[in-house]
Amino acid sequence: MELSQRARVRAGDKDAFGELFAEHARAVYNHAFRLTGDWSTAEEVVSLAFLEAWRLRGPVRPEGDSLLPWLLGIAVNVARNVARSARRHRAAMSRLPPSSPAKLARPAARVQLGGPPSRRVTFLRC
Repeated sequence: MELSQRARVRAGDKDAFGELFAEHARAVYNHAFRLTGDWSTAEEVVSLAFLEAWRLRGPVRPEGDSLLPWLLGIAVNVARNVARSARRHRAAMSRLPPSSPAKLARPAARVQLGGPPSRRVTFLRC
């Protein structure tokens, strides 16, 4: 008796997981794009969703229909996590003091390191 794709994915069969990706990546991407509104973020969600699916493959029941609803649920959670992370990053960046260009551009200086003149090393610090 041949095992179902679900059972093979659950058992960690890399080929079965590759088939799962080939069958459902486009649908997961379309769903992620609708959730995020950004193609780049949608690509990130797809890759993270399939990584998470690989990590969470153990509890998948060997019998049943398509794994697409399971993958779409993972994609929703990943999209929420990505959005939350982006919000936190923006909030952290907004708390930083504004930097002036004068502070960023410092003049180059020569720095000499160590020892007797014959062994000194000179660096140009920018």
